[in-house]
Amino acid sequence: MTGRMLRGRRFIRILPRIYRHRDHVMTDDDWVLAARLALPSRAHLTGITRIQQLGLDFGPRFPVRFVVEGDLHLAFDEIFLHRTKRLPPTDGEGVIPAAAFISFCGRARVIDAIKVGDWLLYHGHMTVGELHDLALAEQWRDGADQALWVLDHLDGDARSLPESETRAIVEFAGLPVPEVNRRLPIEDSIVIGDLVLLEWRVVVEYEGSHHQADRGQYVSDISRYAVMRRHDFGYVQVTKEKLARARSVAREVHRELVSRGYDGPPPEFGDRWRTLFTRLHRVIGCERLGRRAGGEDGTAS
Repeated sequence: MTGRMLRGRRFIRILPRIYRHRDHVMTDDDWVLAARLALPSRAHLTGITRIQQLGLDFGPRFPVRFVVEGDLHLAFDEIFLHRTKRLPPTDGEGVIPAAAFISFCGRARVIDAIKVGDWLLYHGHMTVGELHDLALAEQWRDGADQALWVLDHLDGDARSLPESETRAIVEFAGLPVPEVNRRLPIEDSIVIGDLVLLEWRVVVEYEGSHHQADRGQYVSDISRYAVMRRHDFGYVQVTKEKLARARSVAREVHRELVSRGYDGPPPEFGDRWRTLFTRLHRVIGCERLGRRAGGEDGTAS
């Protein structure tokens, strides 16, 4: 059908050659499908859009991000088309998740890269080795150095984005780095702590909204905390509202540690702390990490 025929049939043009019925409300998946139809088949989903297709509910939905090998000059408000001299590995949906994460790192803040990287590792969409090898093999690619830098701060045992965020806050404040989702050494009960600082018997727990809305979860939490107290474990409960005041979270964890014998430095909110909320490309600048494959300089064309 021609554009003229469609315009006469209560349809609205949203992209070149792509129309929706005037009563249809576009979903996020609809926009991805529309973008696929508007672009040539050699364009592949990448970046945060590709990761969202795996089920991650985080990050901006627009623009929808694609990558294409070679030159293709198209300009749509809802689509960002990256151009590259060589495509990264692809699968049936777009670039592979590790490659999408590398692209994401080129624009992400440190704290967001940690959260998204943890999520990909935990759900088995990529491995540490796969990410390391791909970034190292294509260090010329935008985001590769950034992905290598953040790799040391990822943990594939983190079960949620807020857990990852809380761990990063503790780490970048200069406090001891907690173990993630570790079973506590309690013989008569199975208790898994979100973030465990075993030397001081301190557990940091993220309390999502389901901990209050789900009555079964609420009752289970009461029993679990009673077990912790009975076995002399202190704990800090973190909520969404507390995460909005990151420094307060670090100070609260520090107070609990001190009450249990910690004599290390207090939280520090200097350069390292500010790094957590800075974009990765600014953290490492234009310098390479010295991890060149075969000594080659992979400069982008």
